[in-house]
Amino acid sequence: MTQEDKPDPIVRNDDENLQITEPAEVAGGIPAVRASLRHARRQMGVVRGTKTLLRLNKIEGFDCPGCAWPDPDKRAPAEFCENGAKAVADEATTDRVGPEFFENHTIDELMNKSGRWLNAQGRLTHPVVRQKGSDRYEEITWEEAFSLIAEELNELNSPDEAVFYTSGRTSNEAAFLYQLFAREFGTNNLPDCSNMCHESSGVGLSEVIGVGKGTVLLEDFEKTDAIFVIGQNPGTNHPRMMSALQKAVRNGATVVSINPLRETGLTRFKHPQQVSGWVGQGTPLSSHFLQVRINGDVALLKGIMKAMLAEEQRRPGEVLNQKFIDQRTEGFEQFADDLRQTSWDDIVANSGIEREEIEQAAEIAIDADRMICCWAMGLTQHKNGVANIQEVVNFLLMGGHIGRPGAGACPVRGHSNVQGDRTMGIWDKPSDAFLDSLEKTFEFEAPREHGFDTIHAIKAMKNGDAAVFVGMGGNFLSASPDTDYTAKALQNCRLTVQISTKLNRGHLVTGDRALILPCLGRTELDVQKHGPQFVTVENSMGVVHQSRGKLEPASPALLSEPAIVAGLARATLGDKSKTPWEEMVADYDVIRDLIEEVIDGFEFYNARVRKRGGFALPNPARSGEFDTDTGKAKFTVHPIPEHDLEDDEFLMMTIRSHDQFNTTVYSDNDRYRGIKNARRVVMLNADDIAEAGLTTGQTVDLVSTYDGVERVAPDFKIVPYDLPRRSAGTYFPEANVLVPVDEYAHRSHTPASKSIVIRLRA
Repeated sequence: MTQEDKPDPIVRNDDENLQITEPAEVAGGIPAVRASLRHARRQMGVVRGTKTLLRLNKIEGFDCPGCAWPDPDKRAPAEFCENGAKAVADEATTDRVGPEFFENHTIDELMNKSGRWLNAQGRLTHPVVRQKGSDRYEEITWEEAFSLIAEELNELNSPDEAVFYTSGRTSNEAAFLYQLFAREFGTNNLPDCSNMCHESSGVGLSEVIGVGKGTVLLEDFEKTDAIFVIGQNPGTNHPRMMSALQKAVRNGATVVSINPLRETGLTRFKHPQQVSGWVGQGTPLSSHFLQVRINGDVALLKGIMKAMLAEEQRRPGEVLNQKFIDQRTEGFEQFADDLRQTSWDDIVANSGIEREEIEQAAEIAIDADRMICCWAMGLTQHKNGVANIQEVVNFLLMGGHIGRPGAGACPVRGHSNVQGDRTMGIWDKPSDAFLDSLEKTFEFEAPREHGFDTIHAIKAMKNGDAAVFVGMGGNFLSASPDTDYTAKALQNCRLTVQISTKLNRGHLVTGDRALILPCLGRTELDVQKHGPQFVTVENSMGVVHQSRGKLEPASPALLSEPAIVAGLARATLGDKSKTPWEEMVADYDVIRDLIEEVIDGFEFYNARVRKRGGFALPNPARSGEFDTDTGKAKFTVHPIPEHDLEDDEFLMMTIRSHDQFNTTVYSDNDRYRGIKNARRVVMLNADDIAEAGLTTGQTVDLVSTYDGVERVAPDFKIVPYDLPRRSAGTYFPEANVLVPVDEYAHRSHTPASKSIVIRLRA
């Protein structure tokens, strides 16, 4: 079997044996502690595991490689969550994948292993190469690897035939060097994982409030009166957020959850580090749960705002913040006219929520002096993802809830430094101001033509317009939409390069030649010529702080990400580059000094980042200043999305299980949802199952059709779940094969993974 015969990267586990129980009623508590310790003990051992976890998210320790939720000023002895502990244990495992592993396993053999099995083999220890025509990886020296990459890059007809991808794990220092190398080479082809998750947030926010980031800080959660959590599952994806929600509720705030699934993490929470987390019933979080239809959020938000507008007409000057609207915004009248003309029948039909419940949610917003709206990919991964975000901003602007304490927009990022990478210049559409500053500091002519984002990078590789792919972290293949199409795109390259810590399926579906370059992890000591180094990261709320690894590296052959980028740059650019690559790698303070020269907001970078907790980057919207073309925040008008499903069709969304982080799967269990020993499952409303003549546990194929092309995900088992009618929930990456590469959000190009029309084939 060759790669060409089997491009599909998703292989099921042989031990799937579906078991279904009732979903958990409480998040956190003793089960979370047990799961954390069990995973740490299995991967690292008791002593090593305990020491490592106690350094996690500490001032002198390392930042969690998981989500980007901010750290509190006062750190607990164990400042981590269950899934953060799993991510750290997974990286700090004592298992190893060295050259002998590849001597014993061909690529064809590994292609038949699941992603979970591949990840479980351990840390990569040496650079390896797959030569053209070979069916296995072989050890290669770093110098040989850099020379091979340089040769391929310099033989391209144009620098734009190279793609430089970045995952959110990459530090600020590595990301800055990476984008600098790509631009000195001559291209803006810098797609990143943000393209696949929060790009809709960045585009939507930038257009209407002038900044593509959230406007709140962690302390705002202690001052707020109401929190609307929309299209987000904190219990699995951002567990430390539940501590902030718990504190807010205890301070008197009301939490409203808007989501198609009733997620455990927003129902009730037991803080594992408090006595109440070990006994009792825990803290109820959401007082209101609106089980919106998939992609019914615009309809629901319009309903809430329509009710608010009607109440303002009954009580003029008592409901909306008219002073703020008049002085700080524009477009309100057109927005209000659209709300008046939108019928309640359309709102109820497309949201799936009754008018009475919508009006109750409006009352909560009306009564709140300070309101925060949080969201994640449940809003961004739709064709109307940008509109979803701007509808949230409309909601906030009505009450003047941007630019003051305890209120604002809070997009919650799913990877530890994805926001920092963008700040560092990882973007296919850089501003002229950024490029001007880069040119001035480094004395080269930067490319000005916009590059490929993730979707267009995939299409370029598939169409032969790109021939070299370099991935800085992540699992590009499994994270991307349209799995078979993406696999064939990568196979169409002359060279694919993966800078990684662990083995994944993206290492097996490659170009003619392929390299795996192993790097240091976040947990490990980084010692360079001038001594031990630290890196910096930016959390979801724009706070930049240190991360300093403590563990001995998994192998003496590992290089840091900055060192790998510098090696690539020296080999590829040679004397054409005036950049002091060796000097920057010898002392990361030099990198930060240069970042300070290029990027606004990093004045006295080295001094400020050494202070406890780091520093917050400037954010004009946070203080009520809107950097738009008119200097005002903008109300916008958007139609309600409609999905006219045929009798046998469902609207599918892809989601994480509780035992995975992004594409890394730790087990086949989803404890909070009561699903065990299986991932190829499709969650459906029980009435839909009965109406279709299907049964629990029955095996079906999932089929999506787009532009006349049929995509099939075979052998999924049916699980009854509390979902709106005609909705379906599946895990990624297993269901990514059903997401067409051309089905993406308008303007942001984020894959529409949360609203794919499917049929079930028994």
